[in-house]
Amino acid sequence: MTCAKAFGAAALALCAVTGLGAGPAGAADGVALPYPGPDGVVWVNGQVGDGGLVSGGTSRSLPTVLTVACEGGGSVRVTMESQQTQVAAFTVDCPAGTTGVGSATMAPGLVEGSFSVGIDASADTIGWALVVTQPE
Repeated sequence: MTCAKAFGAAALALCAVTGLGAGPAGAADGVALPYPGPDGVVWVNGQVGDGGLVSGGTSRSLPTVLTVACEGGGSVRVTMESQQTQVAAFTVDCPAGTTGVGSATMAPGLVEGSFSVGIDASADTIGWALVVTQPE
């Protein structure tokens, strides 16, 4: 793990991960994405309702990929900002009983240093997971 990626993981632990415990207990829990390996900057599983995160440690010279999975009957609106500029916005359909997945890829240089990701769920029972990677 590079220093920048280690910093990203530490920043996630120290910064905001909202949505923890939001919504009814056990609602649409278990939504998960696989461990991203050495390309991972942030990996969050098993959240419910609205939420998001703030992190850092991205490299300007690598592309950035944001992937969100969800379920529960509804949708989530996903936004990502870096350096006070919105760099991604998309909606993922969250079927009941199965997992929907959406993704956005940003070119090298678009995400630099710190970033935030927001999740706006259409219902408090929507379960979601996300991963941010920078493939080398």
